[in-house]
Amino acid sequence: MKLSEIARVIRSKNAGPRRLTLDIMFETDADYNRVAQSPALGADNIGRLYRVAADQVTVIPYPVGRAIKIVMARSIMAGDPGDYDVYGAQQHAPLLGIEI
Repeated sequence: MKLSEIARVIRSKNAGPRRLTLDIMFETDADYNRVAQSPALGADNIGRLYRVAADQVTVIPYPVGRAIKIVMARSIMAGDPGDYDVYGAQQHAPLLGIEI
């Protein structure tokens, strides 16, 4: 099953000019637990997917909110020349196809 089929919300945004945050939210505890226990959203996998060193990726599970937050360094600071998404709002797309 793809992440986009199990998550209710998948979004991205800046967490300051040098960091990007990815938010994944779920409808049920069962859906949250299934994804939270999967290695698919580990720092190594996310780092490869986004071409960021794994030590620059932090995965924060939040069971009470049925959510997972992923924070990583941006490759280009928001607003700098070459930045193609100044708000970080289009960076969640690679997560959609992740197999859980």
